[in-house]
Amino acid sequence: MYHILVVDDEEQIRTIIKKYAAFEGYQVSEAVDGIEAVELCRRQHFDLIIMDVMMPELDGFSASREIRKTSNTPILMLSARGEEYDRIHGFEIGVDDYVVKPFSPRELMMRVQAILKRSAAASPDNGKEICRFEGLTVDFTGRIVTVDGKKVDLSPKEYDLLFYLVRNRNIALSRENLITNVWGYDFYGDDRTLDTHIKLLRKSLGPYSKFIVTLRGVGYRFEA
Repeated sequence: MYHILVVDDEEQIRTIIKKYAAFEGYQVSEAVDGIEAVELCRRQHFDLIIMDVMMPELDGFSASREIRKTSNTPILMLSARGEEYDRIHGFEIGVDDYVVKPFSPRELMMRVQAILKRSAAASPDNGKEICRFEGLTVDFTGRIVTVDGKKVDLSPKEYDLLFYLVRNRNIALSRENLITNVWGYDFYGDDRTLDTHIKLLRKSLGPYSKFIVTLRGVGYRFEA
């Protein structure tokens, strides 16, 4: 049974999420603010965290940044604000997905299911699989990426996106293809999240961002 931590200062929101999550068969724990969430994550393991942004004591961004120091547990961020800056900031600190309030509980559960499915599929294989492109090394088994010998810290979603691009290198990948296979669910017409992750991934790869080629009107291709 998957164990989910719901972090929100609004009891009504926590109750709604817990009700739907329990119906899906998930075990649910609750935290009323970021400080409590960080303390809980230090004491036990969770399979996924649903984190509100605006909370007293410690906001969701700060709590997620602190949790990321010791854990790669997937984080789904909730926010009443939908500005691009908030989404970019969340992705930069390692958030896996971003849902704007008010939200559909059913859609939220679909996203939770997709994240958990991806997380399970990302477990290392027994065989060692490494690809090298000039000074860029991609270790699929260890989920390690290095640029000119230095390890690059990517968010979980950046890893998933890069790995999919590399596995399908030299193939034109449409936006729909990337969203379906990397995010695992329909994006309801908003593909700005894909562009944001490509932007962050290119920044992380430095000089080797050249391998990610934009195909206008189509999508992207890892060309090497």
